[in-house]
Amino acid sequence: MKIAIDTSPLKERGIVQHRVRGTGFYIENLKKSLIKYYPQHKYIFFTQHQSGAGFTRGEKLPKDVDLVHYPYFEPFFLTLPILNNHKTVVTVHDLTPLVFPKEFPIGVKGKFKWEIQKRALKNADNIITDSGCSKKDIVKFTGISEEKISVVYLAAGEEFRQVQSSTLRLRPAPDGAGLRSGQEFKIQSLRNKYSLPEKFVLYVGDVTWNKNLPRLVEGIQKINVTLVMAGSALVRKEFDQFNPWNQDLLKVQKLARGDKRIIILGFVSTEDLVALYNTATVFAMPSLYEGFGLPLLEAMSCGCPVLTTKEGSIPEVAGKAAYNVDAYDTNDIANGIGEVYFNQKLQKELSQKGLMQAKKFSWKKTAENTVNVYER
Repeated sequence: MKIAIDTSPLKERGIVQHRVRGTGFYIENLKKSLIKYYPQHKYIFFTQHQSGAGFTRGEKLPKDVDLVHYPYFEPFFLTLPILNNHKTVVTVHDLTPLVFPKEFPIGVKGKFKWEIQKRALKNADNIITDSGCSKKDIVKFTGISEEKISVVYLAAGEEFRQVQSSTLRLRPAPDGAGLRSGQEFKIQSLRNKYSLPEKFVLYVGDVTWNKNLPRLVEGIQKINVTLVMAGSALVRKEFDQFNPWNQDLLKVQKLARGDKRIIILGFVSTEDLVALYNTATVFAMPSLYEGFGLPLLEAMSCGCPVLTTKEGSIPEVAGKAAYNVDAYDTNDIANGIGEVYFNQKLQKELSQKGLMQAKKFSWKKTAENTVNVYER
């Protein structure tokens, strides 16, 4: 088959600014995996260009293309063509803003664009989504038949792994061997770079309402431990403080101001992120809702004990490998973090369960299931 894949978000990032890392990560890994595991197909990677009215095709596709894959979808931006002469597949990661309209008000323009996007989505031959939870949302909000929607799970990148090498062993080896001086130096370099304490709770991700960060910060302050937060959105300075979508960012920045227990890093490189997952005492993501929850798998792949909730798609991803708390109860979040943070036996148990759970997901499987959709 000759398959055209739209890679616009890798260059035209304005439409997916609030989730650049997630969308870009998906497209990059999808490209690599398809080429690696299914080289018998021909792939054409093209981009569209943003205009005042939305997106217009920037590159003309060959007439003999068998299908076009749009591996991203935004309900309130015009990311899909209304008319298409090819078989089409669209990836819809989630529809969280539609699930919680009070927390994500869209206005008249947003409603208008959603109707256009919904109509374009209905014209697709198949839809790929990240979880069974998101599939139910798509059926509910679009009326599209379940038969047209395929669940294809994501996976952590191969670079996310528990480090036990001679260059950086951040967790004790299974045989209990100690760290050598060179390894200790690497760990200390990371801690010096970001002013990290010996033990800390880690959060990685966005600051939208569903991430539940105000309750996480308040929970951390209750038990008096250190929270390290990584994500470019966390350090935004120029944003509309009256926009309802930005209220949690405003709250978190105010809660963290002057509190030495809260360390906000902003964007970090993938290399440093892997090291952070390997160094953290516990990874906490007490989300109110997720369409998938990729950082959970990244943390588990690195052997980091995970604390999360049972909301949205999280049970599909974390299984029984995480410590669960009530997303709506700050005290339960605080007590849960404390339970894991101060209990080495529980940390080890969660670490081992997480490593096993993460192995159930791989980009080879993602590529295989994606190609199955193409061929069908």
